[in-house]
Amino acid sequence: MSPLPVACAILYDETGRFLLGKRASGTSYAGYWEFPGGKVEPGETPRQALERELAEELGIEVEEASPWLVREHVYAHAHVRLYFFRVWRWRGTLRDHVHAELAWQRPEALTVAPLLPANAPVMAALALPNEYAITHAWEIGIPAQLSALDHALSRGVRLVQVREAGLPELAREAFAAEAVARCQAVGARVLINGDAQLARAVGADGVHLPARQLMALERRPPFPWVGASCHERAELKRAAALGCDFAVLGPVMRTASHPGCEGLGWERFASLIENLPLPVYALGGLTRKDLPLAYAHGATGIAAIRGAWAD
Repeated sequence: MSPLPVACAILYDETGRFLLGKRASGTSYAGYWEFPGGKVEPGETPRQALERELAEELGIEVEEASPWLVREHVYAHAHVRLYFFRVWRWRGTLRDHVHAELAWQRPEALTVAPLLPANAPVMAALALPNEYAITHAWEIGIPAQLSALDHALSRGVRLVQVREAGLPELAREAFAAEAVARCQAVGARVLINGDAQLARAVGADGVHLPARQLMALERRPPFPWVGASCHERAELKRAAALGCDFAVLGPVMRTASHPGCEGLGWERFASLIENLPLPVYALGGLTRKDLPLAYAHGATGIAAIRGAWAD
């Protein structure tokens, strides 16, 4: 039997919190907390169902929303396919008609429990920052990169990839150790590109898998955080199958790193990540100013090398 399609809203307020509702008594999983939304009716698209459900459940009108993750879960009573949308702007006054209680939450500091079982991976994805900064000390020099890293951390960057195959081995190890120390001092996570041994040696939070390494693996590396570089749909699906925490897809635009490549463009980017269960960062010729475009096309955020360190 085909899974039951359900539209789910990550509904944000003006401070960046999202809304959860407590399932009412007399329903399955009564007392569990869930994202607002409901079943996609025959003849509806998930987006149409989202708008209808939020109007019926909460009395609000969606003004701006973007597709995000699509995840499946098998409950005892149903096999569901959950279409998650991030709802950035909405109009109206919340008037709940179906839940026992509503609560505004932040992923790093949940105050309600228990959550519906299908929502744990979504909470982990919500905890990802909207920027993924990638180092290039091999190009600009170690002192300049460490200075840029300090500046980025001071303005709130909290996810960093050390990608330094171009450095000599001893310099790479020393740089990686210093980058990890500076990042972890402020609560930022660091992933080492392509080198699990180095990641363990310097106490990094995880590894970032180049595409060729990703496709050769049979299981997820044993780290708390694992990212993957992807360029096509098959690689994205492999990252999802391995249980990677996120993927990076690009280049979206022309970049200095790929001078002969025109880039995927936003429409192709959106089509490649459509209906995937894992978060995907857009990479290639992007800066923080491109975040609205990235969101609109389903990205979790932007990853950048040069653009990550610009003011």
